[in-house]
Amino acid sequence: MTEVVITGTGLYTPEHAIDNASLVTAFNAWVDAENARNAEAIAAGEREPLAHSSSEFIVKASGIHSRYVLDAEGILDPERMRPRLRERRNDEPSIQCEMGLAAAGDALQTAGVAAGDIDLVIVGCSNLERPYPAVAVEMQSALGAGGYAFDMNVACSSATFAIETAANAIRAGNARRALVVNPEICSAHLNFRDRDSHFIFGDACTAIVVERDDLTTAEARFGILGTRLTTRFSNAIRNNAGFLNRVTDSDPLAVDKLFVQEGRRVFKEVCPLVSSLITDHLASLSLSGDDLSRLWLHQANRHMNDLIARRVLGREPTVREAPVILDRYANTSSAGSIIAFHLHRDDLTSGALGVVCSFGAGYSAGSVVVRRQ
Repeated sequence: MTEVVITGTGLYTPEHAIDNASLVTAFNAWVDAENARNAEAIAAGEREPLAHSSSEFIVKASGIHSRYVLDAEGILDPERMRPRLRERRNDEPSIQCEMGLAAAGDALQTAGVAAGDIDLVIVGCSNLERPYPAVAVEMQSALGAGGYAFDMNVACSSATFAIETAANAIRAGNARRALVVNPEICSAHLNFRDRDSHFIFGDACTAIVVERDDLTTAEARFGILGTRLTTRFSNAIRNNAGFLNRVTDSDPLAVDKLFVQEGRRVFKEVCPLVSSLITDHLASLSLSGDDLSRLWLHQANRHMNDLIARRVLGREPTVREAPVILDRYANTSSAGSIIAFHLHRDDLTSGALGVVCSFGAGYSAGSVVVRRQ
């Protein structure tokens, strides 16, 4: 069978950062204004007053201290509370294409691969800025890549699902080198007026070069030993925005058109799903948690990651074994596990084993077992 390796990764981080204190100040200003507007109804017992948020609450609930976003000003404006992004003309690069090109440039340079040598581009992310033409095809054109390209959406699991798709295409002989790109503009679908989730997401973009082992000249490469995917339908994480909204006459600004989740239910149902996926995947390769040097997990919630790592390793993980980047990036959806991989892999020695795992809405989860060569 054709050996497939990851030879390069890239990361685009937006210039704007928002710490918890700034986010809380904007949220609480909006809460005070809302409570003032509804003072009579609140006094009459017809409406519950909205509660303040706090930095302490955010850290305790998630482990997040800060996040990067494409636009901070609009988010921190209590009268707006959403990013303000300029609409692009049809003859301009889309926002996600622009993000993708920045991340792809780093990944290609690390891999020592020219853009023209890429013959498969997959853009996988939780929300695409348009249905068509595909952002991946736009990126293919902007890069000067060959072959074919397409978009895919498996929410927060899009990166690992795309890595498996790319690896399978290479093994089947349909591609020689693939570029997987994950441009996540999570701030655009987050409800910054929801106390339980206004702090969750950040923006970022990652890129991964996947290629045939016999073609690469890259010094640092990670062989893909195996991939495994799973899905299980659930409404616990949902976003109802879509093209049918206009024909169903639903409110395009309704809360359900943004990110909505039942956090406690997600924690209870997803952690065992992901733990079993990884342990079963390792067992199928005659491996166990004891064989792992690194777990690059989806960066959604510190408590989830700690629990999953404990179940896989059979003990308390160290920060080195299960690196955390969500403290400063927050949840960047499909990009999160790849950011962790990108920033925390160079110290591994030849032969070291690790797992890249992402999980989220669907439910969906993907596991990629790799060995440092």
